[in-house]
Amino acid sequence: MPFRLEMPESWTTSVVFASPHSGRDYPAAFLRASVLDELAIRTSEDAFVDVIFGAAPSCGAPLLAARAPRAFIDLNRSADELDPALIEDVRRVTHNPRVTSGLGVVPRVVANGRSIYGGKLSLREAEDRLVRYWHPYHARLQALLEACHARFGKVVLIDCHSMPHEAIDSICHGRGPRPDVVLGDRFGAAAGSEVVEEVEAAFASVGLSVARNAPFAGAFTAQHYGRPSRAQHVVQVEIDRALYMDEKTIRPNADFEAFKAVITKVVALLTAYGAHEIPLAAE
Repeated sequence: MPFRLEMPESWTTSVVFASPHSGRDYPAAFLRASVLDELAIRTSEDAFVDVIFGAAPSCGAPLLAARAPRAFIDLNRSADELDPALIEDVRRVTHNPRVTSGLGVVPRVVANGRSIYGGKLSLREAEDRLVRYWHPYHARLQALLEACHARFGKVVLIDCHSMPHEAIDSICHGRGPRPDVVLGDRFGAAAGSEVVEEVEAAFASVGLSVARNAPFAGAFTAQHYGRPSRAQHVVQVEIDRALYMDEKTIRPNADFEAFKAVITKVVALLTAYGAHEIPLAAE
């Protein structure tokens, strides 16, 4: 299966959690085709994000997690974001900064711009990945959101990600506190302000500092599924990896279990809000 879906025993909340970049099932043929070693190829992975949000089902919410790794297929990109610098017989039609930088739906690079392959891929190979991984994931996500909306009259998708510690420097430039969490709502286009305020309140209540939309405002998932006028909201959540893992070895650090417990509290607050729509500040 290209994804793992964990459903709660009793679905009690309009909040849904998804982790599109935490997949770690690396196909053997893909690893053989890459010029990177097995550690370097994992540097674009949102490692362990599905684990730290793993309490969602026990709190009454679905959790959809990718199995395929981001370096192999990026589920937070549009299916048509194909990179002509990587994929044969693809013509550039419009300027797309993500594709140009090598971060299309079939990535050309991992973190720090390191090339994954020594040559090009066939269009057939790229299309096969879309058919086998991208389309099933998004078909299931769409069905999940529709079912949630039908059940509760609204849906709030928490799109779970992690960010390199160094990425936060682009926010601060040495000024003020470094945020632990960045929320992306595409500047209001993907989620209603009241929803984003509740998500921010949940993270702030456990002592995490929060910023919005810089440097991550939300990518394909937020853009495609976020329809606040239809009571369908998407908030992209980026968490500083240094809070729970060693970025060099891609292993949980000494704070992992404690941080997971902190995020479990956040998940409980968010699912309670989705179940009762009681403002967190009033609780």
